[in-house]
Amino acid sequence: MGREQEGGPVSAAGLRALPVTVPPAVFTRLPVTGVRAQLRAVGVVWHRDLLRLLSEPVRVATALLQPLLFLFALGGGLGSLTRSAYGVPYQTFVYAGALAMPVVFASIGAASSIVWDREFGFLREMLVAPVSRTAVVAGKCLGGMTTGLFQGTLVLALAGAVGVPYEPRLMLTLLVYMALLAFTFSCFGVLVAARMRSVQSFMALTQMVVQPLFFLSGALFPLSRLPGWLAVATRFDPLTYAVDPIRRAVLGTVGAATAAPGVTWGGYLVPVWLELLLVLASGSCMLWAASRAFRRG
Repeated sequence: MGREQEGGPVSAAGLRALPVTVPPAVFTRLPVTGVRAQLRAVGVVWHRDLLRLLSEPVRVATALLQPLLFLFALGGGLGSLTRSAYGVPYQTFVYAGALAMPVVFASIGAASSIVWDREFGFLREMLVAPVSRTAVVAGKCLGGMTTGLFQGTLVLALAGAVGVPYEPRLMLTLLVYMALLAFTFSCFGVLVAARMRSVQSFMALTQMVVQPLFFLSGALFPLSRLPGWLAVATRFDPLTYAVDPIRRAVLGTVGAATAAPGVTWGGYLVPVWLELLLVLASGSCMLWAASRAFRRG
């Protein structure tokens, strides 16, 4: 064939002679979805809640108001009237309830950030991230647990003011009990927050549930010689099985174990290990339910 005319069709040989420009390779890093990524997501969510706690000192101070009133106002006022009944000052007796109160309320209150995040759209961004929703839920529960444990530790520091010695073994035991309590009620708070659309509804519902649980747990009175209906209600209260080990540890250390005879089922004295197992089982069930709720959401 003759030479191609300028602007005419190009032959196959001419196509082979044309320079070929290969674009540079573009590598896209796919998100890692393994165990390491899930643990990192848990840590990020937990760290965010920790920063929120440390940036709100007023929140910490107000959470301590109620337990301090129970210890020094109510306990001081009733102390002279109850020494003969309990064998110890009422401040010492009620110290278990004063420890449990900030742990419970702070652990649940930390979950309110979920409702805020939903209102402002940040929760949706977390849920579409390339990590499982279980990791997000676990991070929120860990954040609430840390918040509750932090608040309880501040009250634990006041043990000496109400006649509770700073024995290392007792302090370590109480920290373990409080951590378990904080985990359970943090999971409860996350479970409730998973379906709430406003902070007002969340706070109203949690207060409606937690206030009866607290007053029926024996935090303010002994569990022996209760009226029939009240004795039954305390046995069905999961918080009872968290307050009782704390009280038994405290009063056993100060030599007043008879003031805390423990929880009984009929004539069976429930051991501490079984009480703690019930609390852990309750928290685990609520963690599972919260994960399910977020998956459906």
